Amino acid sequence: MSRASLDPAVLTVMAPGGEPPVLREPAQPPVQRRGRGWHGVLPPLAVLAVVVAVIYPVSYSLPPRQRFQLPPPHEVIRVSFLDAGNRRDLVAALGLSAQVALTGLLIAMLIGFVLAVLMSQARWAERSLFPYAVILQSIPILALVPLIAVWLDYGFRARVTVCVLIALFPIIANTLFGLKSAEAGQHDLFTLHGASRWTRLIKLQLPAAMPAAFAGLRIAAGLAVVGAVVGDFFFRQGQPGIGILIDVYRARLQGELLFGAAGMAALLGVAVFWAFGLLNDRVVGRWHDSGRPDRT
Repeated sequence: MSRASLDPAVLTVMAPGGEPPVLREPAQPPVQRRGRGWHGVLPPLAVLAVVVAVIYPVSYSLPPRQRFQLPPPHEVIRVSFLDAGNRRDLVAALGLSAQVALTGLLIAMLIGFVLAVLMSQARWAERSLFPYAVILQSIPILALVPLIAVWLDYGFRARVTVCVLIALFPIIANTLFGLKSAEAGQHDLFTLHGASRWTRLIKLQLPAAMPAAFAGLRIAAGLAVVGAVVGDFFFRQGQPGIGILIDVYRARLQGELLFGAAGMAALLGVAVFWAFGLLNDRVVGRWHDSGRPDRT
């Protein structure tokens, strides 16, 4: 008997008349993406239901004058989103904050990718530039905000600059890690074929860097939204963003509107994070291990 007929990975079927066996590949199960369908939606909904169930008794245990500290969820929805005036203010502020966050994120992506590629191609560039990226990440952004206000005024440019400073380091660090993560054997193969530095970058390092780069982008996306809100707290000129509304509602002790504005800011961060996750599935998920179906 041949070795192929003993291989459990294939099915051996003996044809009539003693012909050689026909080897058939086993049927492959349909590919299912992780977190898709109801299996990906039900767990977070269950957690949300538990949180809401806890909020109600805690909220109604507070005296009426202190209930603004933790209003019941239905009051937050009624005051923030069912009232036309409040909803209009929140949507307008959210639109401005989204514009600031996305603009800052795009600029951080451009700068971060260029610096990461430069540092991956020249060791002297990494030794010269990466320490300053770490320093920039270590400085509290609140310490830089007054200087940014003096240099760039208090408008749109200052808010975008805050987003760039907050979102830049994760893009640089993750992209640089990905560019340097290509296997040594693959580098040897490119060297054996006499590939140029440009060919090695385009065909080996950049594809290898995609999973880590998208991970950095998803982190930076949430940080850009934080930067937009932080900028609103300090740069109060011009059209108010979601951060200004949060500060105003806090000063007025309008708990329902405060939670509504904070919830919309959180949804903005989740939406941007989800968008980059979807893009990651389209670009990387077809060939990288992170996009393969669960095997548990």
